Amino acid sequence: MYFRGMIQVTIIGTGNVARHLFAAISSNPALHLVQVVGRNRKALSYFENKTAIQLGFDNLADSEVYIIAISDDHIPAVSEQIKYCKGLVVHTSGSVSLKALKHHAKSGVLYPLQTFSKDRKLDFKEIPICIETTQKEDYSLLYQLANCISDKVIEISSGQRQYLHLAAVFVNNFTNHLYQIGTDICEKQRIDSDLLKPLLLETAKKIENLSPHQAQTGPARRKDNHTMEAHLKLLENPSHKEIYTLLSNSIKETYGEEL
Repeated sequence: MYFRGMIQVTIIGTGNVARHLFAAISSNPALHLVQVVGRNRKALSYFENKTAIQLGFDNLADSEVYIIAISDDHIPAVSEQIKYCKGLVVHTSGSVSLKALKHHAKSGVLYPLQTFSKDRKLDFKEIPICIETTQKEDYSLLYQLANCISDKVIEISSGQRQYLHLAAVFVNNFTNHLYQIGTDICEKQRIDSDLLKPLLLETAKKIENLSPHQAQTGPARRKDNHTMEAHLKLLENPSHKEIYTLLSNSIKETYGEEL
């Protein structure tokens, strides 16, 4: 694969993903961050005095790669507004097709598979980055950029990426919501929810050595119907009862007659 010199990059967006990308790109000597572009003056001020900034999409500076790191629904509209850009234009979404960048002959996807929170520091080198380009000749450029900020770069098609994003919602977003329900249950009973944290950490750590199928424990896995009935009586929120029943049934179906 052909490697070249310093890559000029513009980030379009000011949210969580944009901030983490900014930190990874601006600290890498093989990359030159040309500017950060945004529509919100207050959010854009975070980057002021750190790099060149621009409010709005008129007359963007020349770059080799433009990274659109914004909410999924706004990607097509922003892409149309910067259709005059001649460089490679990529978005960072896990669920949006490459067709959203139809205004650009040179387009692609740079999808970092991670959850990003504003005040949470991450080592970008450990984050898998899934890439795809419309034109084969643009792949080397995007690969080099991604490889500068991550040690794990994978070529994944739009179809595969959508399924990967779906899987990520299950293991991250839904799991975090279950953490929230557990915290609410504890707090309502005046129990310190921090007592759950060692359990949460061990649940995550087990997956490093065991498959999820091997790691599953609990009353549904054991088919302990009396415990599950007791839990349901304790739950007052109808939605929580529904979630508990749905997940318990799914676990029981997964393991069938296994004990």
